[in-house]
Amino acid sequence: MTVETKTPRARPAAVTLTPSAEKRIAELMARAPEGAIGVKLSTPRRGCSGLAYSVDYVTEEAKFDEKIVTPGGVFYIDGGSVLYLVGSVMDWREDDFTAGFVFDNPNAKGSCGCGESFTI
Repeated sequence: MTVETKTPRARPAAVTLTPSAEKRIAELMARAPEGAIGVKLSTPRRGCSGLAYSVDYVTEEAKFDEKIVTPGGVFYIDGGSVLYLVGSVMDWREDDFTAGFVFDNPNAKGSCGCGESFTI
């Protein structure tokens, strides 16, 4: 009897980063405060619709955070936020009046008028 061992297949990242988002992470990490090991995305409860996107520096890895290594630095996704973000695309957009990360989240069922928060 032969016992087959299967190698677990790699799971795709919960969030896909566009080249523009990766470039912005590299820029942030180039001027990160001392002790920062990466940039972290989370979805704290706030805003009109209930959840908001928050991107901050992180100084230590948390056990259940998802880790994505990019050419410019490490990007983390808060372990408690992953289920709200699976399949999302994160982009960085700039124009004459605004600059910021923009999210295309297939899990969001609605958002507030100002675009600061979303609901699942």
